[in-house]
Amino acid sequence: MRSPRLAALELRRFGRGKLPRAALVALLVLPLLYGALYLWSFWDPYGRLDRIPVALVNDDKGATAGGKKLTAGDDIVAGLRDSRTFAWHEVSDAEAREGVEDGTYYLSLTMPADFSERIASSSGDSPETGALRVRTNDANNYIVGQISRTVFSEVRTAASTKASRTFLDKIFISFSGIHDKTVTAADGADRLKGGIGKAEKGSKDLADGLKDAKSGSGRLSKGLTKLTTGASDLEDGSQRVADGTQALADNVNGVYRKAGPFLKDNGKTIGDTAQLVADSAKAVRHNLDVLVKLAPGAARTAHASSAVLDEVYRTHCETATLPDPICPDLKKARQAAADVATVADDLNTLIADQDGDLKTMQANLGTLQTQAQALAERAPHLYEDVNDAVGKINRLNDGAAEVAAGAKQLHAGLGTAGIGAVKLDQGIGTAESGAETLSGGMYKLVDGSGKLAGGLHDGAKKIPDYDRQDRDQRTGVMADPVQLATHDLHKAPNYGTGFAPYFIPLSLWVGAMVAYMLIPPLNRRALAAGSPAWRIALAGWLPVAAVGVLQTVALMSVLHWAIGLQMARAAGTVGFLFLVAACFAAIVQWLNARFGAAGRILVLALLMLQLTSAGGTYPVQTSPGFFNALHPFLPMSYIVEALRRLITGGGLGPVWQACGVLTAFTAGALALTALAARRRQVWTLDRLHPELSL
Repeated sequence: MRSPRLAALELRRFGRGKLPRAALVALLVLPLLYGALYLWSFWDPYGRLDRIPVALVNDDKGATAGGKKLTAGDDIVAGLRDSRTFAWHEVSDAEAREGVEDGTYYLSLTMPADFSERIASSSGDSPETGALRVRTNDANNYIVGQISRTVFSEVRTAASTKASRTFLDKIFISFSGIHDKTVTAADGADRLKGGIGKAEKGSKDLADGLKDAKSGSGRLSKGLTKLTTGASDLEDGSQRVADGTQALADNVNGVYRKAGPFLKDNGKTIGDTAQLVADSAKAVRHNLDVLVKLAPGAARTAHASSAVLDEVYRTHCETATLPDPICPDLKKARQAAADVATVADDLNTLIADQDGDLKTMQANLGTLQTQAQALAERAPHLYEDVNDAVGKINRLNDGAAEVAAGAKQLHAGLGTAGIGAVKLDQGIGTAESGAETLSGGMYKLVDGSGKLAGGLHDGAKKIPDYDRQDRDQRTGVMADPVQLATHDLHKAPNYGTGFAPYFIPLSLWVGAMVAYMLIPPLNRRALAAGSPAWRIALAGWLPVAAVGVLQTVALMSVLHWAIGLQMARAAGTVGFLFLVAACFAAIVQWLNARFGAAGRILVLALLMLQLTSAGGTYPVQTSPGFFNALHPFLPMSYIVEALRRLITGGGLGPVWQACGVLTAFTAGALALTALAARRRQVWTLDRLHPELSL
């Protein structure tokens, strides 16, 4: 009978009664309970630290620093409440002490009464260190004490950093204040230098100007003398102009008195007469143009008419046999036509000879027409125009009289100005000497103020000046100069995920161990039938390997769907665990087949050795040398490493190495089981009467 069929018969045996079925169900569920319960209980302990009762004592009374109230204790309490690291209970110091002693609280954190005062002292003359007091009791729980040390170390660092920031911020503010005041003083010195510089330049310009003024005042005195002479001439000339305009005004006014009334009464008549002249000039000019244009044509027509009458006369009167009665009249008509042609020739000749005079006449007629037309248009207003012109001449006469009077006053004033110019020249000479003395003193003052401004600017550059953002940045760096930059590759989301690679193979080992408590490691049918040793080994291994596959499916389904285990490579993880279950089944089978009842003890002992040397919790390097030596030779060491890469991610090198190791362990265990099966085919006294039976 083949090994798969023997394995199927072995498993079918569990379906023949209620108790075997219950045993099979227990066999499948036991690894699930073992692994799932372990992982469930350890799944996320750090995420539930807020359930751990911790006493919080805030005796801090606060302090004043830099004119501001400092309450470091209250700030830390507020931060701890927001963090929800533990279940904080604010109690008195006595209650905290008693609670930690009797186990009501796992530990306590105390801010002493002078906590803020000590922190504030960092900016005073006698700085002191503020102390946070932590009280633990390892008799309550050792792990909580270890966790608290890490948490409170972070609290201490945060409090120290805040206190340092307050102290350093004041230092940087002081630097900025000194810098600003120095810059202000330097700016004031610059303004002083600029003002003194301007004053020095002004004094120099004043001295130069007074020197020029002295020269100018001399020229002014001489010029005023010349102006006085000129003003006398101006007075005489303006008086003559005034006399002339007076005579003109008298003549114009005499004529206006006579012509004004005529223009006022006959304006319309003058306009009509001018319009008649303009129209007549226009007509004559037009007819003259027509005469010049038609004269040549009239001459030609007259000659043509004369020629026609000559021809008619010859035909009817000279060549005819019988003279026509109208011949006398025709003769007169012919003569008249000849006379008209002669007159037309004479007129045409006259026009041709007088062409230049006619053009001049036409131009003169055009001018006459334009001027007559303008006179016709202005005639209604001629009286007003003449009246306005007479008024302007009278105003000109009045102005000329005023100019003459002003010139007389100018002549008198320039005489007085000449006397003042002499006195001004003397005063400017005195001021020039004083301005030169002032300019020398101002030069020395400019040099001193420049040195002062330069020194203040150099000092301001050496004093640091920080704005709020820069000050906050520098304060933060100096208060906490070293930061920890972490980058977690393939981070496990919680504690349970990190321990899954350790507890899953443990549960599968337990599953294989319990399975061989119910299923014999060597198939009895095969042994009784004398089957080959390798077939006997496979027949005993396949049922437990199949059960291991079912155990893996049940375990991983619950871990993933119920507890929440997330795997980076889910299919790879399950497939790898199938190989793990098969390997564990082969190893446990061999130990049971080879050593019998003692093999079960060896299975348990081998489990303990694997758990302690696999490095599933702490790195194996932290274990004693004995476990470091065992680590490379046990399968669970490779399984844990491979499951970490399959569940949380990373390179697959350890996975392929583990597959190779597990395959080798499986093949080796099956070969050793085959050897044990061959030995079991020979009955001995030890088999008939075993020394130990479990």
